[in-house]
Formats: sequence, C-alpha cells, structure tokens
Amino acid sequence: MTLTGIKQAPGRLANWGKAVPGRFVHAIRHFKLSRFILYIFMIAAVLFMALPLIYVIMTAFKPMNELFIFPPRFFVQNPTTRNFGDLVTALGSSVVPFTRYIFNSVVVAVAVVVLTVLVCSLGAYGLSKHKPKGSNILFILVIAALTFSPHVTTIPRYLVINYMGLINSYFALILPNIAVAYNFFLMKQFIDQFPNELIEAARIDGAGELFIYWRILMPSIKPAWSTLVMLSFVSTWNDYFSPLIYTSSQTMKTLPLALQTIAGSSTSIGRMGAVAAATFLMTVPTIVIFLIMQRRVMETMVYSGIKG
Repeated sequence: MTLTGIKQAPGRLANWGKAVPGRFVHAIRHFKLSRFILYIFMIAAVLFMALPLIYVIMTAFKPMNELFIFPPRFFVQNPTTRNFGDLVTALGSSVVPFTRYIFNSVVVAVAVVVLTVLVCSLGAYGLSKHKPKGSNILFILVIAALTFSPHVTTIPRYLVINYMGLINSYFALILPNIAVAYNFFLMKQFIDQFPNELIEAARIDGAGELFIYWRILMPSIKPAWSTLVMLSFVSTWNDYFSPLIYTSSQTMKTLPLALQTIAGSSTSIGRMGAVAAATFLMTVPTIVIFLIMQRRVMETMVYSGIKG
C-alpha cells in the first residue's frame, strides 16, 4: 500500500462505518415491508377461502324473507334460530325422531374412526416390522387398490354385505369402511420410519408385542393416526352413498341421507331455511375435528414432504 493510500484509509473506514448503519436500517425496513405485504396477502387469501363457510353460517340464521331476496345478501340482517326448529319439524315424525338420525351418524362415525385406526395401525405394524412371508405382495396389492375408484367395488361390496345378512344394520355401514387402502398406506409409511432398535430394546427388556404397539409405537406416530382420525371422520360423517345402498329402513338412515331427502323433496323450496340449518349442522363437526387435529395434521405434512 502506498503512503497516500495509508493516509486515506482512516477516512474510508470512517465513511464505511457511517454507511453500514444506514444500509442495515434500510435492509430492516425492506424486510419488514416484505413481511407486511406477505401477511396482508395471506390474510386476504384466508378470508377469500373462508367465504363459503361464512356464507353457510350466515344462511343458517337468515329468516325466510332474506333467503329469497334478490339480489342475495351475503350477511344476515335479522338473525333467527327458527330454521333449526323447522329442521327438527321436517325430519321429525312419530316413528323416527330427528335425534335418531344424529345418533346413527355419531355411532357409525365413531365406530369407523376407532376401528380403522386400530386395524390399519396393527396391520401396518405387522407388515412393516415383522415382515411375514408375502408381505411385499400384500403391500403391492394395497398400492394397486389405491388405483381403483370406490364405485368400482360397490357391487361386490353390496353382494358380500347382502350374503352375510347385514343389510339394514350398523355393520353394513361400518365394516366396509374400516380397512381402507389409503389409511393402511399412510400408517405403514410412518411405521417404516420408526427405529427398529427401539423395538428390539423393548423386546430385550421383556415387553410383549401389544405393549410395544400400544405404549411405544402409537405415541410416537401420533401425527399419523391423528390425521387418520380426521380423514376417517370427515369421510364417514359426510357419507351419503353407503346408507343409500345398504339401508332401506327409515330407522337406519344417517343424517346426510335424511338431509338429502329434505333438499330433494317437492316441498324443498318452502324448507330452504331447514336445508340451510342442516348444511350448517353437517359442517360444524368436521370443522371442530380439524381444529382439534390441526397441529398433528401439519406435522404429518412435514414428515410426508407435502409441506414446503
């Protein structure tokens, strides 16, 4: 370095020291502005996606004159709960009360959720960690089952249910929905990631297979079966097709089938308020289940690589 450069160096360092804070502050402001714009965009997107749900809630509490007003109003002006009373009246009768439909839906949904978690997790545990003979072929069959539409197996399933004499029973609505190929695949992919060393250590300590499954494995894969609980409940609670095929008795109808009867009847125009209230009642349980399982579902997305 020349003598001139040495003499000018302190001045340059001083100018650089003065410029750094300014650049740093500018970067922070730019960062905050970018995050602020991102948050505004995300909030707007969430509100836009929530518009159908908000409209369902508003419509459930609209009086009859607001249901048929033109142009339609998004928000309710004079909220009322009369629609829920009309729903009970429309679905109630001296033979089958409205509570019977709710009871059927709850029983079927809870039974399917509990049994599908147990059956799919036990089957996936045995196939993943014990690897019996032909396990690869069985897993290939499960993958192949994912390629078929559920409607393709409707007739064979009905023939099996009818041959077993289960028509017009809870078993007809529960048994076909327990061992679902996707649910089994989801559980097996999670159990494959569980360390075999922990299972071997538990066996050396004298733990049985059921103890390992229930006390060691299931708590470790809670995100997987929590997601399975949500998916099974939503699909079963909203299932309209199965009760239509497997039941003909009025006492075995579930809530979606009963509500579809109202919406498709000749007097459905006069019962628009009841239909709106029914849509609200059908939507609320699924939202509650998702809010309860939300954190676990997000963990499942992280493990599966779906979340970016």
